[in-house]
Amino acid sequence: MNDGYGKQAKNCKPGEDHGVKSHQQIPVSDSAVTLVGSPLLTPFFKIPVVIAERTLQIVVESDISLYPPATEIKRVKKHVFLDQVKLVPVAPFVRIPGTDYFTARRAKLFVSGHIRKNIEYASADYNAPLQDRIANVKFSGFAELNAATGDFFNFPIIGISENAEANFVNEKTQMDARLDKYFFQNLVKYNEQPYGELVAANFYELDFSPNSTYHDGSFHTLREKIVLDLTLKVLQIQQVTIAAGATAQVPLLFALTPPPTVAGAEDTTTTEE
Repeated sequence: MNDGYGKQAKNCKPGEDHGVKSHQQIPVSDSAVTLVGSPLLTPFFKIPVVIAERTLQIVVESDISLYPPATEIKRVKKHVFLDQVKLVPVAPFVRIPGTDYFTARRAKLFVSGHIRKNIEYASADYNAPLQDRIANVKFSGFAELNAATGDFFNFPIIGISENAEANFVNEKTQMDARLDKYFFQNLVKYNEQPYGELVAANFYELDFSPNSTYHDGSFHTLREKIVLDLTLKVLQIQQVTIAAGATAQVPLLFALTPPPTVAGAEDTTTTEE
C-alpha cells in the first residue's frame, strides 16, 4: 500500500517533517477579576462532610482456572471495583437541639465489589507468548461503626418520617366510633444519602497450585488466598457554617504507608482558609 509518504520523505530537507501540522499560538491579554464574597461572617454551605474513614480487612479465597495450563506465573496486577457502599444507621439516635432531626451514633457499613485480577503466565508450549487471564473475585461484608469507639469524624444526620391518625366519635349516639371518618397526617422527610469513596487498596496474597507439580510441570488451577485492606471514605451532603479565619485540619491517613520524610520539611497539615 503506497500512501505517498515515501515520495514525500524523499524530497524532505534535513530538519523538516512534512507529516506534522502545527499552529503558532497567539498570546492574549488577561486581567484580574474583582471577587464578590458573601457579606455574612458565617455563611452557610452545603458540602460533602466526611462521616468516617475506615480500613476494612476483607479475606477471600478463590480458584481460577487457566487454559492453556501454566508452568510459571509471571505477574499479577490487581484493582478493586466497588459495587456498593451503604451506611445503615441504627439506634441510638440523638435529637439535634431545636430541630426535629437526629444524629446516628451507631451504623452498619455494607460493602461489596470485586477484585479484578490480570494474571500473566507462561504455558508449556515451546517458545510460546505469555498468556493473559482476567478474573473477577467477588467479595462482600459489613463493618460496625460506633461513636463510643471514635469511629465517626462527624455523625450522619437523619430526618425520620412520621404518620399520625385521628378518629372521631359518632355524633349521633356519642357511644361508638365513626368507622367512615378519619384524619391522617403524613410527614415525609427526604434525607441526603451517605455514600462512599474508594481511597486505597492494600493486597496481601498467596497464589499456588492446589496440586503439587514438578519443576517443569504445568497446572490448570490457581488457588488464591487474598487479604485485602480496603480504605474507604464515607460522606454525606450536609449544611454547615464556616467562620471567617477558621482553620481546616487535614488529618493524616495512618492506615497507609506514609511517604518518606524529607529532612527539614515543615508540617503542612494545617491550612488557613
